[in-house]
Amino acid sequence: MTWTTRPRSEFGALRAITAGQGPVVVLIHGVGLQADAWNAQIDALSDRFRIIAVDMPGHGQSPLGADDMVLQDFTDCVVAGFDGPALVVGHSMGAMIALDMAIRHPDLVQGVAALNAIFERDGAAARAVKARANSLDGAKVADPTGTLERWFGDAASAERNACDHWLRHADPKGYRSAYTVFAQENGPAAADLATLSCPALFMTGQDEPNSTPEMSEKMAALAPKGRAQIIEAAAHMMPMTHAAQVNTALAEFAQEVWS
Repeated sequence: MTWTTRPRSEFGALRAITAGQGPVVVLIHGVGLQADAWNAQIDALSDRFRIIAVDMPGHGQSPLGADDMVLQDFTDCVVAGFDGPALVVGHSMGAMIALDMAIRHPDLVQGVAALNAIFERDGAAARAVKARANSLDGAKVADPTGTLERWFGDAASAERNACDHWLRHADPKGYRSAYTVFAQENGPAAADLATLSCPALFMTGQDEPNSTPEMSEKMAALAPKGRAQIIEAAAHMMPMTHAAQVNTALAEFAQEVWS
C-alpha cells in the first residue's frame, strides 16, 4: 500500500478525497493525520460506495477556522458538507466526531463505525493525555517520536513513515486545537450512547493500550444496535496496519447499514 497524497474537492468549508458511486460512506481521520490515512479503505470500498474522506479542520488541506474549537465545532464543520444520510466512520478523534454526529444529527447518520475510540479513560490516562495537550504551544511542530512509539512500537514500516511525515508537517495550530479537544473529551456519555437509533460498530485493536477493547465493548453494550469487533494483534493504527481485516469488517457493516 502506498500513502500518496490524493486530489481533494470541496466538502463544505473542508477538503475531502472523493471516490466511487453509490451509498455514501464518510471517513474521518485522527489528530495529526489527513484523509490519505484512509487510502486502503478508499481503494477497498469505492467499488460499491461513494467514499468521502475528509481532512479535519486544520489538517491536510482544510482550514482551521476558530482557535478555540470544541468537539461540536469539529462535528459541525463536517456536517456542513452533507447533502444526505451517510454511514460515518471515524478513527481515534474522528470516532469522537462520528459518534457526536450520530448522537446530535441522527437524521444524517445511517450508521456509525467508531474505530479506536476512547470511553471513560481512567485517571492516569486522562492525566497523561492532558499533559501532552498542555505541552503544545501551537507555534512549532511537536516531536512525533513518542506518538509513533505508542502507535507502532519500534517496528519500521511504510505506515510508520507515512504517519511520521504527516505529523512532522502538520499545522501546529491545527494540531494543538484538535489534540486539546481530544484530551478534554472522555468519549460519549453513556446516556447518549443509549439513545443511538442507528447501527453502531465499535472496533479496536487487541493490543491497543489507550482505546482499549474494554472501551469498545462497553460502548457496544450501551448502544441499542451496537456491537464490538476486536482486531487480533492490532493496535492504534489498525486502519493502516491491518487494512484487510478492517476493510472486510467495514464492507460487511456498510452492506448491512445500506441494505
